[in-house]
Amino acid sequence: MKAVILVGGQGLRLRPLTCTLPKPMLPLINRPFIEHVLAHLKLHGIDEVILSAGYLPATFDDHFKKIDDLGLKLELVAEEQPLGTCGAVKNVADRLDDTFMVFNGDILTDINLSHLLEYHRKKGALATIALTSVDDPTSYGLVPLKSDGQVEAFVEKPNWDDVTTDLINAGTYILEPQALDLAPSGENYSFERGLFPLMLEKGLPVYGWPAGSYWLDIGSPEKFMRAHHDLLDGKLPFDFQGSELKPRVWVGAGTVIEAGAMIYGPVAMGKDCLVEADAVVVGPTSLGDGCIISAGARVEGSVLLDGCRLAGSAVVKNSILGRHVSIGRKVHVDDVSVLGDNLAVGEDNLLRHGIKIWPDTKIEPGTIRF
Repeated sequence: MKAVILVGGQGLRLRPLTCTLPKPMLPLINRPFIEHVLAHLKLHGIDEVILSAGYLPATFDDHFKKIDDLGLKLELVAEEQPLGTCGAVKNVADRLDDTFMVFNGDILTDINLSHLLEYHRKKGALATIALTSVDDPTSYGLVPLKSDGQVEAFVEKPNWDDVTTDLINAGTYILEPQALDLAPSGENYSFERGLFPLMLEKGLPVYGWPAGSYWLDIGSPEKFMRAHHDLLDGKLPFDFQGSELKPRVWVGAGTVIEAGAMIYGPVAMGKDCLVEADAVVVGPTSLGDGCIISAGARVEGSVLLDGCRLAGSAVVKNSILGRHVSIGRKVHVDDVSVLGDNLAVGEDNLLRHGIKIWPDTKIEPGTIRF
């Protein structure tokens, strides 16, 4: 079966991490997020995938050329201009000659795709939308259903007085090829505000399927960090790389933890890391390859990508560090702060309250007390 994964967005809410990487290429527990999506698809028998990329498409191409056997056929299609969710799929309609699936490339989920396909076929649907429940429906577009499962309407970000369901679009669809006949070619066009409402107007069979599964949009720093925490806390199945040094502490090859270092899981470390004596790492925390946590430094509840270095007495708590970030002595990073790639923070700086600092920046000692 074929699938299209939409990976065209610029990931603006995740800046500065996405200044240098597309959102689906950001590491999630030390593997690009898109690899987790592909693994989930393979689990349910999808063997051909089209990546529709618009932002830094060469990043995907360069990465997958290094992998000998993906276990499925993968094709990258670069958008010359933004085409929207449906427009991107219409752009590859000539490759879709049978029932196919569509996925937003920034959703972490364990939706049972086999059950979704079974439901789609049983209902004779032209389109089936996976749905998920949320605590605050007013922040999303709602999808109320009729008693037989057909979509009744699409309600954009209602007031609480107008909320009749907590079900929202989960960004996973099954479609028949003829559904795309209604979509214009070469235009920026969406499923959510374009094709699906049009299909309802024409009385075509559009069904919703409440998935009842884990679901998280990783598109903000808070949710990107939460995705790491949830995986480390075991809220959905995950195959951790490396070996389990002790319960809920996974380390990659070549990683050294010196005697006297204090590690409190759940913690996942990549390859060739060094945690020195008297350093403290408190989970849920993920360290990328080649990270160095010096004696007296502390990391807690954070995500560090490859090559980060913390000097003595530095503290990183509930924050995200991009690749090759250097943190000086007596630096404190907290409150979901996000530091971009190749950033150097001199000693005695205080970075808090969700501060974001762009890549390739050098912060002189004692200059930020935010």
